[in-house]
Amino acid sequence: MDEVGIRTSVILTGATGEKFDQLVELYLKSYPDRFQLYCGLDTRDMDKPDYPTRAVAELVRCYRKGARGVGELTDKGTGYSQDTKLPRNQRLHPDDPRLNAFWDKCAELKIPVNTHVADHPSCWQPLDVYQERTPDYQHFNLYGKDVPSHTELIAMRDRAVSRHPKTTFIACHLGNQGHDLATLSKTLDLYSNLYVDISARDYEIGRTPRAAARFLTRYRSRVLFGTDMGREKSMFQAWWRLLESDDEFMPGRMWWRYYGLELPAPVLDSLYRGNARRLLNWTPVS
Repeated sequence: MDEVGIRTSVILTGATGEKFDQLVELYLKSYPDRFQLYCGLDTRDMDKPDYPTRAVAELVRCYRKGARGVGELTDKGTGYSQDTKLPRNQRLHPDDPRLNAFWDKCAELKIPVNTHVADHPSCWQPLDVYQERTPDYQHFNLYGKDVPSHTELIAMRDRAVSRHPKTTFIACHLGNQGHDLATLSKTLDLYSNLYVDISARDYEIGRTPRAAARFLTRYRSRVLFGTDMGREKSMFQAWWRLLESDDEFMPGRMWWRYYGLELPAPVLDSLYRGNARRLLNWTPVS
């Protein structure tokens, strides 16, 4: 972190209960000024009538332990519990009424929710040699599986965002809409409480540098930096080169060549630091 200029790392643990408590001991007790932890969502026995109350209670407990956000909450079609055996009508999607109290409590505690809804649209296409992502990522393929479509999942996310305007939602991976920045722009214009991060979407902004630079400049108050690509020094350096330089035809992931965005200093400051300082909850743990 020191070598690449990272002052604080936000860790999306997705954990609750004893597992979250262990991470508090590992990170916050030893390095309270260098890390921020997000907790997860307790999805146990979510079919029981008292589930909403229990989910909120665990959120509050984690907050008191040190959680300052929630996530990464992932729903690629099987719901936040990611139980592939559940029938569609029992899955816990973002717009499920069982989560209303949970989202409202996040707003009350002023902690953001980082959620991964859907995936890259190519996941819903048959596997072939024309995939946008290399074969290394084909284990994410959803074609023929019992899951909602990309469009349906994005609509579920947007309904939750709309119904809970006081809750800050951060859609990771450019909301899985980085392939269509025009539509993503319309969504951000519609919901002022929705933000995105750029984690693991270097191959999308790197192959459309002019459109991406315009998007990141226009929405510089709505986008946060993220990684989700390991912790190697070279990974961070590749991001700095992509975002800051005007280099061309750079080797990238997923068989794409990248082009530097050469973002201006004010945009970089918002992306790297400013938005995180403004949006995230930095209340010290008592």
